[in-house]
Formats: sequence, C-alpha cells, structure tokens
Amino acid sequence: MTNQEIVQKLWNECNVLRDDGVSYQDYITELTYILFLKMSKEQDEEKDIPEKYRWDNLVNKEGLELKNFYRQLLLDLGNPEVVKSERINAIYANASTAIDEPANLEKIIKDINDLDWWSAREEGLGDLYEGLMEKNATEVKSGAGQYFTPRVLINMMVKMTKPKIGDRCNDPAAGTFGFMVAADQYLKDKTDDYSELSEEKYDFQVKEAFSGMELVPNTHRLAIMNEYLHGMDGRLEQGDSLSANGKWMKNFDVVLTNPPFGTKKGGERVTRDDLTYETSNKQLNFLQIIYNSLKRDGKARAAVVVPDNVLFADGVGEEIRKDLLNKCNLHTILRLPTGIFYAQGVQTNVLFFTRGEEDKDNTKETWIYDMRHQMRSFGKRNPLNDKDFVEFEKLFCVDDRSKRKETWDKEKNPNGRWRKFTIDEIKKRPNTSLDISWMSDEEEHETKSLKEILSDMNEKSKAISEAIAELNKALEGIDDSEDE
Repeated sequence: MTNQEIVQKLWNECNVLRDDGVSYQDYITELTYILFLKMSKEQDEEKDIPEKYRWDNLVNKEGLELKNFYRQLLLDLGNPEVVKSERINAIYANASTAIDEPANLEKIIKDINDLDWWSAREEGLGDLYEGLMEKNATEVKSGAGQYFTPRVLINMMVKMTKPKIGDRCNDPAAGTFGFMVAADQYLKDKTDDYSELSEEKYDFQVKEAFSGMELVPNTHRLAIMNEYLHGMDGRLEQGDSLSANGKWMKNFDVVLTNPPFGTKKGGERVTRDDLTYETSNKQLNFLQIIYNSLKRDGKARAAVVVPDNVLFADGVGEEIRKDLLNKCNLHTILRLPTGIFYAQGVQTNVLFFTRGEEDKDNTKETWIYDMRHQMRSFGKRNPLNDKDFVEFEKLFCVDDRSKRKETWDKEKNPNGRWRKFTIDEIKKRPNTSLDISWMSDEEEHETKSLKEILSDMNEKSKAISEAIAELNKALEGIDDSEDE
C-alpha cells in the first residue's frame, strides 16, 4: 500500500465523525493526537510517553472506558508536570476532543492500527503526514489569510535559494513548517541523509539549522508534528512574529516563507519596536522583518511569496520597497499565475533577494519573469507541477546575469516572459512600482471571468483603503486651520 493510498484511507475516516459534528479542520487535529502515538510506536520512540498512554494500551480499550481514558490522555500529555517532553506538551497543549461517540473513536483507532505501517515506514512517515495535510488543504477552503503553499512551489523556491550545510534557515510565518522541511530534505538528498557530516555538523543541522514561528496554535501543533516526523528538532515557537516575541529571529542565511495576507485585526500596528516603517499591512510588515533578519554579508538570501499589492502600494508601501531595494539586491521577481492557491483570485509573486553588506544601492537591476499571462488554467483539478517551472529555473540559474539578455529580445519578442528593468527605470515609475507587466493577450481580457475581474478590483480597492488609512494616521493631531 502506498502512502497516497494510506492518506486516502485516513481521510475517509473523517466521514465517521460527521455525526459527531467534527469539521474537516478539527479532524486533522484529532488525527494528529492519535497518529502521534501510533507513529511514535512505529519509530520506537515511545520513551517520553508515559507507559499507560502508549499505543498498545490505547488500542486495547473499548467503549466508554476508551472515551474516558482518551480524554484523560489528552489532558496529561499536554501537562508539563505529568510529561517532561516539550515536544509532546506542544502537540497536546490545550488538547480536547470533539468525538463524543465512543464507537466512532474506537473505529478510528482500530482502523489506524490496521493500516500497512510497514509500507508507510518505507516511504517515510513524514511524507505520509504531509500528504494528509495537503489533502486537508485541497478539501477545505482556508480562511483568516492562510493559504496552502503548493509543494512544487516550495521545492522550486528552495532549489533557487540553494541552502548550504551550516546555513541558518528561518520561516517567520511557519505554517506547518513546509518550507523548512523541504530545505532539510534538499540538504539530506545532497549528503546521503547527513551521513557524510561530522557529528558536530549533524547536530547543527538537526537542532539549529531550521527555525520558525507560527501564530495559530492548532497550526503550530501540526508544524511540531511535521518537524518531529522528519527527524528535525529546531526552534519552532508558537507566537506572533509581528510582536516583540519575534525579535529573536535575526542573522539568518536563508529565509523562505509565504506570510499571511491582509491587515492586522482592528488595523492595529505591530508591537515590535525594531521596524522602520509603521503599517497595519501584514505582508509589508513581514517583508521588513524578513530583509532585516538576514545577515549583512552579501550572501544571505530570501525567497518570499507576496500578493500584488506589495508591488504597487503607495505611501508607506513605497518607502518599504525603496528600503528593500537599497538594503538588498532584489534580483528576481516571479509573477505567479492565478488559481494555484486554493483561495480563488489570489494574485501573488515570489521575490528573490540577497542582503547587501551595506544598506545603500544594492539593487542595480531586477529581472521579472511573467508566469501569469498566456498560461493554462490552474485549479484543484489542474494543479501546478514541476514542469511549469522548468523555463524559469533554467533562466534563473544562469550564473552570468549578462547572458540572460540572450534569452529575450524586446523588439523581436515583445511578449517574452523574461524582462530586465534597471533601478533607474524602476525609480522613474509612479510610486516606484514593481507591478510591471508587458505581455499582452487580447483573448485573456475577453475570457476573464466575472469573479476574476471582481477579485482584481477588490485587490486595487484594498490597496487604496490601506493608503487612506496610512494617510489618516499620519495626519492625526495636525491642525490644518489657518492662523488668526
């Protein structure tokens, strides 16, 4: 049985819980509580779990006894006075169950026990768990600014930033830790699962190389589980990166992330005091955090997913873009197609930049690859795949940037996807906008759906509203009456 087949069987268990009123989102959390115990047994790593709460004891109980035992198990495993493992405490922190019917709980536990775990171990328990989370993302519409990042996009961003052994990597909006897991796997593939490393370097990779912070407690729970199943043990905190609690994230070699979109609840400002520019726009704040968290050595680099408004927002948005262009070499922008995220109409880009040794004039030119126009339609039934990035990766990896010029001709091929803009050309644009498009497609405008048109209008409207809010903030306390 393949991991994909196991994922489907596990997912089908959610049908058992519908009568208990358990939502898809709750189901993945419920499953995590149970799977942690089973996977700990499969990996022979039960030493930190009290003997009475280990898998064999759980699977042998039935009916009301099982229900009461399971509820007590959740309470105790999340209690640091009972269990002295930070990882177990984090996974079961404030845990409770929505499963009310003992027969449903018993069925799920026994069905999980009867799965082909030998095959699962062979393919990798971490891969199985990630497959389950991806299944959840495709079935459930995300909310509150959270969008599932397709695995192929994550892998491409990792390949283009080329993490190295000894690099300190970070994701300040960690989600389920997908970027760091992918970066870890990228390096394991190059070093035979780190077997080529010295003991000191091995310990660094496992315990220090990868870190992150996630705001949502339930998502952080999944991230801890994902980290554990991939043999990683880095710093992965639950909290708000935009608060003072996130100030520990500094001096990184690589940052890979897809920060949440939107504004902070109520429009309040961040509580960090180390940001130069104040705004309620989450992605603009995350962008500041990211480029300021990179080492100033001319090598530290980042790949960041941002929505279109980051490229054109005026006011403080323009100031942040200028700061980025000064402090970093923003060498590449990838304009992503619509439909690759499960929230319809979201238009996004990937910014690739390297922090300079000095904080002035680091960007000389920016290459933009337009993967948005004249592309096939994307969606749940037609997802993004590795082949979609082949041309971009080939052009991106040209070491001699001057040779990139050979890949396009503005006059002969005005609709070519690859185009260079000098910093002088960018500075002459209104608002120093990086929202640059040159490809034309008459049919595209004719076939655009009403939902897509409204989404475009809504995005522009949000940017205007945020600019007005910033202006009102700046004008607070200013008396514009004429002197008598």
